[in-house]
Amino acid sequence: MTAAPPDEPVTALEMADARIPARCRGALADHPQITAWAEQITRAGRPGPAGAPGISEGGSLLIVGPTGTGKTHQAYGAVRALLARGVRLRWEATTSADLHARLRPRTGQDTERELQTLARCPLLLLDDLGAAKASEWTEELTYRLINHRYEHLLPTLITTNLPTAELRTALGDRVASRLAEMTERVILTGPDRRRHTRT
Repeated sequence: MTAAPPDEPVTALEMADARIPARCRGALADHPQITAWAEQITRAGRPGPAGAPGISEGGSLLIVGPTGTGKTHQAYGAVRALLARGVRLRWEATTSADLHARLRPRTGQDTERELQTLARCPLLLLDDLGAAKASEWTEELTYRLINHRYEHLLPTLITTNLPTAELRTALGDRVASRLAEMTERVILTGPDRRRHTRT
């Protein structure tokens, strides 16, 4: 009887895929601006103890387009592209609606700590920005999150369906101004892929 082969070590990419929504597992970023961003972030990373680069500071992307054009797919593909390049990466991902639900004040929950976790993580994917119903509270919350990442040059992947004018209306001038400075705008076009895809 032969011994079973030792378990293969789990790669960072495999661990990330376990956290990525099922529809985006295996996502590949193929938009030239997004692949260029991943390469830039990789080059800018500081080497860690094992020599692999880690995220320090870097640019952000605002991925814009109508519903179903692949914005979320490209954003998760960008995360996977960094991991495939060997970048040591601590990252968080949330939708705008889930962000507000997660940070709504409630008994026994340290929402300030939750906010700081998202604000300070080396890479944040914020999906569907502007999709949640706006209020003074959501505007202030979004401002605090974006402003921290803006001030500390933390790479952020943001997707939205809203054109610039509507984004400013939904999020307020302070957030829109920071996004304009901190992000490179990536525009996706085409039909709604969900309507043309059979699962």
